[in-house]
Amino acid sequence: MDSHIGSNMAVALKQVFNKDKTFRPKRKFEQGTQRFELHKKAQASLNAGLDLKLAVQLPSNEDLNDWVAVHVVDFFNRINLIYGTVSEFCTASTCPIMSGGPKYEYRWQDESKYRKPTALSAPKYMSLLMDWIETQVNNENIFPTNVGTPFPKNFQQVCKKILSRLFRVFVHVYIHHFDQIGNMGAEAHVNTCYKHFYYFVTGFNLIDNKELEPLSDSVFLAIAA
Repeated sequence: MDSHIGSNMAVALKQVFNKDKTFRPKRKFEQGTQRFELHKKAQASLNAGLDLKLAVQLPSNEDLNDWVAVHVVDFFNRINLIYGTVSEFCTASTCPIMSGGPKYEYRWQDESKYRKPTALSAPKYMSLLMDWIETQVNNENIFPTNVGTPFPKNFQQVCKKILSRLFRVFVHVYIHHFDQIGNMGAEAHVNTCYKHFYYFVTGFNLIDNKELEPLSDSVFLAIAA
């Protein structure tokens, strides 16, 4: 499947995923910016059918923070789209708790309304999560778009938190909504996105192993192999 990963996935995703169901508007890179050029380079690697383990590697002479920023935004866009396709099946009645099976429950906490970890339904959690990430990636003080503007010292930590929370979307979708993904014919494409994400976050140590545990059984390790 990797040999045609980029072009085939792009076409199939357009066919399978209704763009009107995107959970949040896509975050785009401004043409002519360094980040836009890096984004094009990353997409070119996928379109060329490059092995995903190689595709995520930092290109020579490129800044790690720029590379991470491009991928955080890209994964936000794609995971946002994946969840959008199953959101009609993910309701407060079907998913009253944001979880990944009986062993894993995710509680929401932020710096405004939910200062203590709070149990929420999956759709409510997802809505807060996507809003929170959108705020982060649109914040020039965290994700600067101007060449030469330095990233904040805590940039990697912010990205780790974003990616850890995005991983929880995979956990919930795989464990609670995979039948719907399969019925849409999107299983291979979700698996590819998961594999890409997995190689990136593990390759750059951006997620703690504890967070990866819900999808660490043989089935999901085989997907990411």
